[in-house]
Amino acid sequence: MTEMTPVTEAKPVKLPTLPDAQTVTMVKHWTDRLFSFRVTRPASLRFRSGEFVMIGLMGEPDANGKQKPLLRAYSIASPSWDEELEFYSIKVPDGPLTSRLQHIEVGDKIILRPKPVGTLVHDAILPGKRLWFFATGTGFAPFASLLREPQTYEDYDEVIITHTCREVGELAYGAELIAGLKDDPLIGELIGDKLRYYPTTTREQSPKMGRITDLMRSGEAFRDLGVAPINRETDRAMVCGNLAFNIELKEMLEGYGLREGANSDPKEYVVEKAFVD
Repeated sequence: MTEMTPVTEAKPVKLPTLPDAQTVTMVKHWTDRLFSFRVTRPASLRFRSGEFVMIGLMGEPDANGKQKPLLRAYSIASPSWDEELEFYSIKVPDGPLTSRLQHIEVGDKIILRPKPVGTLVHDAILPGKRLWFFATGTGFAPFASLLREPQTYEDYDEVIITHTCREVGELAYGAELIAGLKDDPLIGELIGDKLRYYPTTTREQSPKMGRITDLMRSGEAFRDLGVAPINRETDRAMVCGNLAFNIELKEMLEGYGLREGANSDPKEYVVEKAFVD
């Protein structure tokens, strides 16, 4: 009788546990440069529509084999009442984080630090009649949150969202979201005729060409929308885009007489300094 050698089970390989891990539930690629994704929401997370959190993945091991989290600030594109968290991102081929984040799939884990902050919130601006959202590129993300926030329409008679991108395809995320708002069971009736959408492109031909700042200076944007130029008594504004855009629009808004606000000192406009498109 041949003696049998006992078979020992291989010990499972222990994968590194992501800190503050959340599970990816949806990924959609809008263009070769832009994608959005949704993840589970920590039960304890409370945030105001328009705020951002730090999200990311574990970095590559160092010389000692240790890994550190690679994190970046991302505006939460979903509203405060949503059961999941949505994000909208650019793809940077050689970016330390986005070069890897763009390949996530449903079921994958990402790091999410549940400490929301930011200035693009209703608490940071004084009451007014008309609210402007100015965005370039993925700077649309915090406004995707605020556009689905009931308070936005309860507090203002009119809401105008401008979105400037290089190509038409880069407007798709925002255009699709806005198209579905009036049929939204939660805020559809609140919106009514209050929301105005003003998309522009700077490179590819579209119905409205030009940088929003140039269109405002010439008065064309105000004529297209049928509204008077921005006025401190009635208008409030939020700005989120690339650094040059933020600086230029900040100067323009102050030229209209608006003052920059903050959570601790509400005024007529706010700029998201943490975001760089």
